[in-house]
Amino acid sequence: MIPDDSIKAEAPDKVLVTGGGGFLGGAIVKQLVDRGDDVRSFSRNFYPELAQLGVQQIQGNIVDKTAVEQACKGVELVYHVAAKPGVWGNYADYYPTNVLGTQHVVDACKKHGVLRLVYTSSPSVVFDGTDMEGVDESVPYPEKFHTHYPKTKAIAEQLVIKAAGKDLMTITLRPHLIWGPKDNHLVPRIIERAGRLVRVGSGKNLVDTIFIDNAADAHVLAADRLKENPELSGNVYFISQDDPVSLWDLVNDILKTAGRPPIKRAIPRKMAWLMGALFEFVYKMFRISGEPQMTRFLADELATAHWFDIRAAKKDLGYAPTISIKEGLGRLEQWLQNRY
Repeated sequence: MIPDDSIKAEAPDKVLVTGGGGFLGGAIVKQLVDRGDDVRSFSRNFYPELAQLGVQQIQGNIVDKTAVEQACKGVELVYHVAAKPGVWGNYADYYPTNVLGTQHVVDACKKHGVLRLVYTSSPSVVFDGTDMEGVDESVPYPEKFHTHYPKTKAIAEQLVIKAAGKDLMTITLRPHLIWGPKDNHLVPRIIERAGRLVRVGSGKNLVDTIFIDNAADAHVLAADRLKENPELSGNVYFISQDDPVSLWDLVNDILKTAGRPPIKRAIPRKMAWLMGALFEFVYKMFRISGEPQMTRFLADELATAHWFDIRAAKKDLGYAPTISIKEGLGRLEQWLQNRY
């Protein structure tokens, strides 16, 4: 949670969170409710846990322009978290949600006079397949994207930046590898593949991560600081634990919290990359549904360093992680024990 001594702007009357039933969206919603905001969620499904919090739920698809406009009507602040993640699929699978959906949110904000928009992007929008060590927000987009998720998120990010102006203030956040209790993506994938996971590369690559509560803190802080300092509008910020760790040590720590054995096997990055290319060819040739066990993008991502300079977020947003990796792992272990 945000520290008591942090500066908090006056809470808006109404706040909308797209994807409020998801992992990050749900954490943002809870923090907003806890501090007294009037929160509305826009998701495709109905979530009983949001109903218990007293959150107004509007069901709809982000690709439906009319539905998005209705959801944005009467609010002062929008957190646009909804997105389609993944490392595999057709461009047509990602473009409607990640690009058109974001354009619908921007248009709806302008139509209804929404003052602030906080957009959740991803550091993958600048990943070029090589080590990224201590880079800041000045690093450019790559000349070529190797999968459609970062490509569409980069397009959406540019839409939000371009939309920043007198009638709509925006901030874009790039959280990296969000994890923690209620994770429905990273942690389950690691646990479900326990015993079959193989380390890719030397295992020495350092990466940034961010615990779920810290990620939610950063979003709430961004909206508050944007209200206090309109000159921040249009800015982009990396956010993380500010504590780069070995990717494979973290994976083993997560496995340990679930009582699973650590990874013992390893393959060279080049071999994983070639396997990824073969899997991609087979899946495309035979139109196999689902996601390949390995892709070229995933091989590069698993074997390279990617950690970021978050001094801008510290300075402009007052962001600092309040929950350490050690404490986060303890909370994750407790949640997993209760779940299983």
